[in-house]
Amino acid sequence: MERALFGTDGIRGLANHGDMSPEVAFRIGMAVTYLARGGRPGRTRIVIGKDTRLSGYLFETALASGVCAMGGEVLLSGPLPTPAIAHLTQSMRADAGVVISASHNPYQDNGIKIFGADGFKLADSRELELEALVLGDALDRNRPTGAHIGRAERLDDAPGRYISFVKAAFPDAYTLEGLKVVVDAAHGAAYRTAPLVFEELGAKTYAIGVAPNGRNINHQCGALHPQACARKVVEKHADIGIALDGDADRLIVVDERGRIVDGDTVMAMCASRMLQKRTLKKRTLVATVMSNLGLERALAKHGGKLLRTAVGDRYVVEAMRARGLSLGGEQSGHLIFLDHSTTGDGLVAALRLLSILVEERRPLSELADEAMTRVPQVLLSEQMPSKLPLPEMARTRRAIKDAKTKLGQNGRVLVRWSGTEPKLRVMLEGPNDDQLKQMANAIMGEARHDTRG
Repeated sequence: MERALFGTDGIRGLANHGDMSPEVAFRIGMAVTYLARGGRPGRTRIVIGKDTRLSGYLFETALASGVCAMGGEVLLSGPLPTPAIAHLTQSMRADAGVVISASHNPYQDNGIKIFGADGFKLADSRELELEALVLGDALDRNRPTGAHIGRAERLDDAPGRYISFVKAAFPDAYTLEGLKVVVDAAHGAAYRTAPLVFEELGAKTYAIGVAPNGRNINHQCGALHPQACARKVVEKHADIGIALDGDADRLIVVDERGRIVDGDTVMAMCASRMLQKRTLKKRTLVATVMSNLGLERALAKHGGKLLRTAVGDRYVVEAMRARGLSLGGEQSGHLIFLDHSTTGDGLVAALRLLSILVEERRPLSELADEAMTRVPQVLLSEQMPSKLPLPEMARTRRAIKDAKTKLGQNGRVLVRWSGTEPKLRVMLEGPNDDQLKQMANAIMGEARHDTRG
């Protein structure tokens, strides 16, 4: 079925406009509550968290009202990372968790994503059920009244619960004493919790991006703009920089020289150690079609293999669960350690990487350089005049075919529409960087022509 509201990571868009409105949020709150209890009466507990966007107040109130309108009990955590809501939902035996965040998008946007009682993001089929409820009239026919209306309360100890959970991902026998860590929270959901995690484990911590004002989330900081973190690492002679995105479910790392280390390299470092210790289940790492071919080759050197999925951390997790695997992630920095978390968690990933630094007592630059050899890769992303299905974009398809023919077995071509933004993504890999740029620009140029009319 075609989706009316949900994309690859919940609902996302310009706040207070179109589907990303308080009216829709109210009905989502109702639908989540109704669906969680199977349409039957009785108390349902829903955890609601958010990042630091100005519009978070708007949607927090609307969602909570929707839950109460269907007789549910709301637990409000305030600003907390997306993985914190997944953990709280599971650990507090809640029926569902709702996160108000547009992740890496600018502050004008917002989004809603939903976790089931098990702490995992809802499957496509469940999201379609939610859409049917939001757009239908079943909710209006089943509203409770009187004493059956729900209530909301603040979950004051939520940050502490999450910090304890994250720290458990770091070996008890280790400490971060003697290490200097820069953490950039992107003025987002982890602005309070992230610095405390590293401080409590003993690191000398330099925190930036920890002064949210509702409008500065992700602005020239965090995982989208790790240059600010890199500058601070060099300035403070730090051992590592941890740059989170707005909802802290992913990270980009900076080595002690100020060089940026992406998710593929972090996965290569972690997976190779897990292969050595026989903790990488079925010797398989899960990544998306966007991950560099060099990651696949690095795993093969250690006797491991790479399983690719569609883009989106939810599809990585689904593949991991279906096959009983333990580690997966995305080049963009979503890393999922399924032995600890049900979703991507930037802080958990950072601690797993730091445990390698502590154990091997080697600088991050050395570890990253030997982890994998990158195949030249070109990534382009551009908003188009209109969004047409790729099969209907004749000139674009010809350019794609031409690029594939030229690269043959020596490279890859991937063209797709973003699932969260109205943008076309073009990715090419191959032996010659200049050739890749030329072909990528040719594809993007034809796409502009196809979508112009």
